[in-house]
Amino acid sequence: MKILVTGGLGYIGSHTVVEVCNAGHDVVIMDDLSNSSASVLQALEELTGKSIPFYETDVLDTAALARIFEEQSADPIQGIIHFAAKKSVPESLQQPVTYFENNISGVINLMRMVTRFKVPYFVFSSSCTVYGEPDVVPVTESTPTTRSVTPYGNSKLISEMMLDEFTRLTPGVSTALLRYFNPVGAHPTAKIGELPRGVPGNLMPFITQTAAGWRKELKVFGQDYDTRDGTAIRDYIHVVDLAIAHVRAVEWLTTQNHTVDYFNLGTGNGHTVMEVVQSFERTTGVKLNYAMAPRRDGDIEKIWAVTDKAEQVLGWKAVRDLDEMTSSAWKWQQTLEKPE
Repeated sequence: MKILVTGGLGYIGSHTVVEVCNAGHDVVIMDDLSNSSASVLQALEELTGKSIPFYETDVLDTAALARIFEEQSADPIQGIIHFAAKKSVPESLQQPVTYFENNISGVINLMRMVTRFKVPYFVFSSSCTVYGEPDVVPVTESTPTTRSVTPYGNSKLISEMMLDEFTRLTPGVSTALLRYFNPVGAHPTAKIGELPRGVPGNLMPFITQTAAGWRKELKVFGQDYDTRDGTAIRDYIHVVDLAIAHVRAVEWLTTQNHTVDYFNLGTGNGHTVMEVVQSFERTTGVKLNYAMAPRRDGDIEKIWAVTDKAEQVLGWKAVRDLDEMTSSAWKWQQTLEKPE
């Protein structure tokens, strides 16, 4: 089938494009290039051996969105995998309105397209932030969702609520809501990977940029958490495993008749920040310059996933370990030139 990937030149989106193509589907990419680069398209075409239609379009521009569906109408778009959203937790605390406008209005505009162009399958990029600071870990899909301490987290929770209700009220539409934990690593070819604009808000690019000399030191936020070494615990998942889950989800939707469901996407293992640092040093042989720092606003202490549902329903399981995550991230970093 033909699938529109919004944010398809971004970090997770680009890896998903590769896996969707590998599974034999056709892809159309939409991206506004606000946190990505047009050069990624060439890398994707090299990796897939396909010419991929690309639209430089903002998800807030409904007329431009509609043009994509109209231009592709000879062989209509049947599925949407929606990544195009603002994603930095710290930035969302500074720019709440931007996050609400982009992340929530973007979903509303795509629901309009689903209705107007009768698109049956929708996969949404959600987040484990919808669980807030859970009382019990690990979390399952039935762990209560809660209001987040950040606009980013709340934008994902509100989007989930809207898509759930929209799907139930719209015959012929099926939706999978995928709650990611912490995607890291890069494609094994090192042709695509994570390249945030400006100062990274995520751990792994900060580690690799520090190791490469782009940053003076890595700050490890919080050393007094109730964890085995005092640093925060997250469920880090290799981006290629995560990308494959999107293919499984959209293919599973084709076997459903009007459904909405939720899936945790993680490894089921929690690693501390220091364990990630140690894995990086072990796999690369590079000594990392890091310093302990106070806790950061918006960070929770620990979270990791129970992933049984994705395994049983989607037939998907993460298979790449932490060392593969850190080593692939470094291999990617070494292909990059420091921005001016």
